[in-house]
Amino acid sequence: MDVPLRAAAAQVDAVTDGRLQAPQVRTFFDEQTFTASHVVSDPATGRAAIIDSVWNFDQASGRTSSRSADEIIAYLSEAGLSVDWVLETHAHADHLSAASYLQEKLGGSIAIGREIVAIQGVFGKVFNEGAEFARDGSQFDRLLTDGDTLELGDLTLVALHVPGHTPADIAYVVGDAVFVGDTMFMPDYGSARTDFPGGDARDLYRSVKRLMQLPDASRVFLCHDYKAPGRDEYAWETTIAAERSGNVHLSDGITEEEFVAMRTKRDATLSMPKLILPSLQVNIRGGRVPEPDTNGVSYLRLPLNLL
Repeated sequence: MDVPLRAAAAQVDAVTDGRLQAPQVRTFFDEQTFTASHVVSDPATGRAAIIDSVWNFDQASGRTSSRSADEIIAYLSEAGLSVDWVLETHAHADHLSAASYLQEKLGGSIAIGREIVAIQGVFGKVFNEGAEFARDGSQFDRLLTDGDTLELGDLTLVALHVPGHTPADIAYVVGDAVFVGDTMFMPDYGSARTDFPGGDARDLYRSVKRLMQLPDASRVFLCHDYKAPGRDEYAWETTIAAERSGNVHLSDGITEEEFVAMRTKRDATLSMPKLILPSLQVNIRGGRVPEPDTNGVSYLRLPLNLL
């Protein structure tokens, strides 16, 4: 077990044996994008972090809404929590981030993995962004590398670099809670696609196997759920033990070669996420829209016949 992973595992063990108070987690699910946003907080101090927020967007009309973000704000107010961090597990391709909106309303610092600069480089070209669009991650307050830590009251978040879905994916471990983004889904649904620019099925396999070294009791919080066949309810919380024993794509005993073959074949059948083009233009900017045009209106680009 590597050093950052040992630090994360030590937190889980400290909660399990009663030396550390478990963080509180409240999840908000946006059914339109199948996204689970989480608020994790330290019960002792009331300090909180928001992970993978949603800014609602109607593509047909071009209208945005803060409905989902406002639900989070209302909860934080009612619970008396203060926000220190607005965190992204990666630059999402399926929903727009509300990070900037939440920061404006609540404060806190926006953080994401340092490899966001690679995503900015790729999609800066896709959208033909000019020199005014910085490709250095400066739209975010903190760029994280593997093993970096963030203070959350009396708790500590450990950032783990878990590439594969994209090169920039970060998982966050705080106490016994593990926020895995799109590295894996509920055990009956499996894993995320790896065919985005910089994605890699082998990297994803190794990232998930790394996370599965965490103690079995670790609570795992997912970023998405799509209801596996035969399941009628959305779900977004499981455990490392359940993932190791029952993940249909990545459980113990499934080899790297088997996973890569399955994932490559499956990815070839998938269509583009319907919000990938608007989402990435906003998400590589830390949840901000492009600068307004001369008429005061912001526009999102739709490249034709490029992707």
